[in-house]
Amino acid sequence: MANEVHVIVVGNEKGGTGKTTSSMHIVMGLLKLGFSVGSIDIDSRQQSLSNFFTNREYTEGEEHYGLEMPEHYFIPRALGKETVEDIERDEHDRFMRKLRHLEETKDFVLIDTPGSNTYLARLAHSYSDTIITPINDSFIDFDLLAKLDRSGNVLRPSLYSEMVWNQRMVRAQRDGESRATDWLVLCNRLSHLDAKNKRRIFGALEKLSDRIGFRVVSGFTERVIYREMYQKGLTVLDILDHDLGVRPTLSHIAARAEVWDLLKSLRLDNVNERIKNFESRAQESKESANSQDKDEENSYKNNDELQAAI
Repeated sequence: MANEVHVIVVGNEKGGTGKTTSSMHIVMGLLKLGFSVGSIDIDSRQQSLSNFFTNREYTEGEEHYGLEMPEHYFIPRALGKETVEDIERDEHDRFMRKLRHLEETKDFVLIDTPGSNTYLARLAHSYSDTIITPINDSFIDFDLLAKLDRSGNVLRPSLYSEMVWNQRMVRAQRDGESRATDWLVLCNRLSHLDAKNKRRIFGALEKLSDRIGFRVVSGFTERVIYREMYQKGLTVLDILDHDLGVRPTLSHIAARAEVWDLLKSLRLDNVNERIKNFESRAQESKESANSQDKDEENSYKNNDELQAAI
């Protein structure tokens, strides 16, 4: 690679698992920490990440908040080609041009993939330093990773797990054994599931992780605020970092902690230290704002007392 860039691929073969929520918060979190970030959307049908950034650009144009933006590209599937070889050649060339360009100038590149096994998805996985596979904490989503028998024992890896394994091998052969891919399964939490079922799922994930080589990390809790802010191209980090006219709630604060916990779990260079510094500055700003509010309150109180005395 032309630059010491770290490529993060967010992928699975099922919709509704939080891929876009994960992608947009990882990108924005890294930008908030001062890293240079590029992003590529190869999901031709949904284009959810691209739509998020379009919404963000519109909000910035209307409100002038000073919102951070990555260098973002959308790469659609090839159309109008006569053969599969022509399609794959065209998609390969367009993908590599964008990836090589971002490698020259960025610290991180995030690639959001479709919920299907396409050539572009396989190609992206083969260039990943980190793969993030979001799933919901249900056995329906567990089927994405492996097939289970009635007792919950693993029968065999799923087609997606086999694809990840194959693309890791492609990467190792192309770039050398030293460039190993770190695979994380991001287990998001659905509020209506009982604790016993969650324990069974996490237990099965832990067993499977040793067998096919991934790490299990906690993801996002189902929150309305994630969906609400998507329409404006905003994240929970923006609510607490910009004056958007929204008073932060405990839900916002808890959601931000989930984002930082996810970034910490990626084990990326310099990220944890920057999060610590970012939170320290945020706390100082909060204390300063509280102090100013208190001074203003005292000023108004003194003025009222003066007016009463007069």
